[in-house]
Amino acid sequence: MDDLVEYDGTTGTFALHTPTTTYAVRLTDAGPRQVYWGPRLTLAQVVSVPDRPRTGDEVLGEELPGEGGERFGPPSVRLEFADGTRAVEWRADGHAIDGGRLTVTLVDLHYPVRLDLHYQVYDDGDVVERWAALTHLGETAPIVLERLDSAAWTLPPRADYRLSYVVGEWAAEFQLKRTRAAYGETTWTSRRGTSRHQGNPWLSVDPGDTTEEYGEVWSTALAWSGTWKLTSRRTLADDLVVTAGAGQDGLRWRLAPGETWTTPVAAGLYTRDGFGGLSRRWHDYARRHVLSHPDEVRPVLYNSWEGTWFDVTEANQREIAAVAADLGVELFVMDDGWFGRRLSDSAGLGDWWPNPDRFPAGLTPLVDEVHRLGMRFGIWVEPEMVNPDSDLYRSHPEWTLHLPNRFRTEVRTQLVLNFARPDVAEWAHGWLDRLLTEHRIDFLKWDMNRAFTEAGWADSADPHRLWYDHTRTVYAILDRLRADHPHVRIESCASGGGRADFGVLRRTDQVWTSDNTDPVDRIAIQDGYSQVYPATTMGAWASENPNPLTRREIPLRFRFHVAMAGALGVSGNLRDWSKEDRVEAAAMIVLYKRIRHVVQHGVLHRLTPPTDQIVVVQYVNGDETVIFAWRPQARHGHPTRPVRLRGLDPEASYREGSTVYSGAVLAGYGLDLDLPPGDYASVVCHLTRVGR
Repeated sequence: MDDLVEYDGTTGTFALHTPTTTYAVRLTDAGPRQVYWGPRLTLAQVVSVPDRPRTGDEVLGEELPGEGGERFGPPSVRLEFADGTRAVEWRADGHAIDGGRLTVTLVDLHYPVRLDLHYQVYDDGDVVERWAALTHLGETAPIVLERLDSAAWTLPPRADYRLSYVVGEWAAEFQLKRTRAAYGETTWTSRRGTSRHQGNPWLSVDPGDTTEEYGEVWSTALAWSGTWKLTSRRTLADDLVVTAGAGQDGLRWRLAPGETWTTPVAAGLYTRDGFGGLSRRWHDYARRHVLSHPDEVRPVLYNSWEGTWFDVTEANQREIAAVAADLGVELFVMDDGWFGRRLSDSAGLGDWWPNPDRFPAGLTPLVDEVHRLGMRFGIWVEPEMVNPDSDLYRSHPEWTLHLPNRFRTEVRTQLVLNFARPDVAEWAHGWLDRLLTEHRIDFLKWDMNRAFTEAGWADSADPHRLWYDHTRTVYAILDRLRADHPHVRIESCASGGGRADFGVLRRTDQVWTSDNTDPVDRIAIQDGYSQVYPATTMGAWASENPNPLTRREIPLRFRFHVAMAGALGVSGNLRDWSKEDRVEAAAMIVLYKRIRHVVQHGVLHRLTPPTDQIVVVQYVNGDETVIFAWRPQARHGHPTRPVRLRGLDPEASYREGSTVYSGAVLAGYGLDLDLPPGDYASVVCHLTRVGR
């Protein structure tokens, strides 16, 4: 591939090239402005693109707009100098190109501040990474910083725009919504301390006529696990700008002389092959540039939560582990209830030592037994929380988020530890490191079960920093643990899918997608998750019957078939499962092990939407393809119709068992789904190319 970043000095134009797209920026008197984002062009072609005509009474198209002048949209740079001035006036102060990396440097005309705009493109995908760094160049008074976004994305002019995003709540995460872009400003945000269930830090824009497989889409995803804010602004002239950054409104912190504040990455992506093409490109990006172990297959895990709840003992964990091993489970994860005086959710958080009554000889005998059974051992932790009924809180009540003279709100009878404090951070890393060092632990389930409230830091001169530094500390601890214990794999959990984003996925291996294991509900949850994040990161359990949350009774086959579309796990009290269920579960696990390399590493095609009577998804990996079809409810007069497959070689043949199909027929006519009659019908098809 030619140069990833090119520059024309005559016009001040930068062209950032990916395999199929170009993102172009031009330096103007008002600062750098985006002039093009679309199908790949040459530098000469980009130079010929005129500056965007001005409409109305304001500056539009700036790469990171501030305050001052004719700027009336949401500022991406919001600061205040010592004399009260808030406006910025930039001049270019050079640039640097290093392979696929571009840095454009701006300095203020009067005040001692520098803004570096960073860009990164790759030769193996169409994602453009952007982030910013603001440096205080002065020597005396601090600068008050209220906002620094990672990027502002100016969309090409179109007659209309539609926005795609996800909303949710606990046990109903990742609900996909598509709505026409409103005129004015529309904001998506989290003020809860993490990315949380109610939204997810990504947004996609299309012209209103894009389908799953056809049409243009522009998208951005923020690699940040703390509070965040995305804003779409549409003018009457149909200009549309999307800003993306960490933090929420109302925060103010000080930037000391010589200090640099660096934002997380906001990744941007353009495609012409619909929402499906967008997802596939996001998944490729995650595997190539986000995940630490993208080529590994995720093991089949068992999690004890729905099997024993808080009644965790060495004896019952041994019993369940023996059954799990017989089923073919590869990773046994002991969930909440193993430590301190943790008999319920009202006590023990913060006291991270094995409960002496439940584990009289410590954790080692159970860990050794799980390994003897041929499985890896995992354990649940919730490092960021504390119960008031704990030795830790009685010793250090000042370690929690709180405000003077205000009640400390308890959620799930717990408080949030202030990870921005160095002493709390060192304590947390210390006990986690000891836990992993003293035991042969292979897997951490890192949970975070509540949002921030009374987010104060009474003895800090700059308390609002905790909103950022808490997340940065979580990242730093995860980074240290992974460096010191490279064999350990980590799952991000926050009451289910409350912390799922490219920031945490850079430091973990999978996400616990939802506490809701009902497979009917999971179909929509997994569809929304798949819009940006790949199946290899999507934890999914085949759980109890009736379901612990919805009380819906669903056959084991359907429960497994839905969970097998991600990183398969099993939960429930396996000791009470019938012999027939155990035999069927073992067969399902054998099937999953045969197809998981296709599911976890393959290319996803969503063949029908989750609202259809029959929902079908397909994964393609090389010569193999796997199709999942689910029909939660049968309807009289609605026959099962063939579903046309994608991503196959039309000149090849494909075999399942003794049946051979033409690739052209599978794409043109489709595959007849052999669904059993009745409700909760499902089928898994595994096809392998046999020749051309």
